[in-house]
Amino acid sequence: MSGHNKWSTIKRKKGAADAKRGQLFTRLAREIAIAASEGGSDPEANFKLRLAVDRARRESMPKDNIDRAIKRGTGEGKDNTEIERITYEGYAANGIAVMIDCLTENRNRTVAEIRHVLSHSGGSMAELGAVSWQFDHICYFSIPAKGVDFDKVFELAVEGGADDVTSDDEYIEIFAPLEAFKGISDKLKEAGVEPEEAELRFQPKQELELDTEKTLKVMHVIELLEDLDDVQNVFSNLSMSDEALSELEAE
Repeated sequence: MSGHNKWSTIKRKKGAADAKRGQLFTRLAREIAIAASEGGSDPEANFKLRLAVDRARRESMPKDNIDRAIKRGTGEGKDNTEIERITYEGYAANGIAVMIDCLTENRNRTVAEIRHVLSHSGGSMAELGAVSWQFDHICYFSIPAKGVDFDKVFELAVEGGADDVTSDDEYIEIFAPLEAFKGISDKLKEAGVEPEEAELRFQPKQELELDTEKTLKVMHVIELLEDLDDVQNVFSNLSMSDEALSELEAE
């Protein structure tokens, strides 16, 4: 199971999402709105919107909120403030590369907040392309393994264009090129397989390993970035040891 997904699982177990449900709903609404603006209001014809709406439902987001977000994206709602997706690049302490995926209505505010977090923790912003070359842009699916036939998922994923399918006791993970996203999503849906996560992500080509103390310091910086209202996701090339993950889970 990838370090990034282990960290996501730990956050869910700690109840971080529940503690900040209002912030979570804001992020989900932005994701729905931008998906609707890019591909239309019909979730069956717009697979990005379908995935965003499915995730919102899993998080118990009210139907009215979902409908308003879709209307905002298509320009039918009262709030027509433009949302844009921006990915910022930077370095946390100890040279850890970070890709920070944002949805924002005010890029000046967003970049100022990110710069503040990084600079106050020994890191820095980076120019466009200075960090991204260290990552592959891929699509990713995570499926709870309990009660799911791995061989079936493996076959569906490969037919859809996946590069790799892995499994442990908790999750089946699918890694694939960007262009395979819709194909795999459709095949999983047709087979009644429900991903817990389905997203585009930045996968590090090579991870950097630090000792536990330094790893925890970097992870706390990543947490601060993830807590910013405009930040949807943070990806890094930090290798997270089991010891470090155990300490994060115990906090």
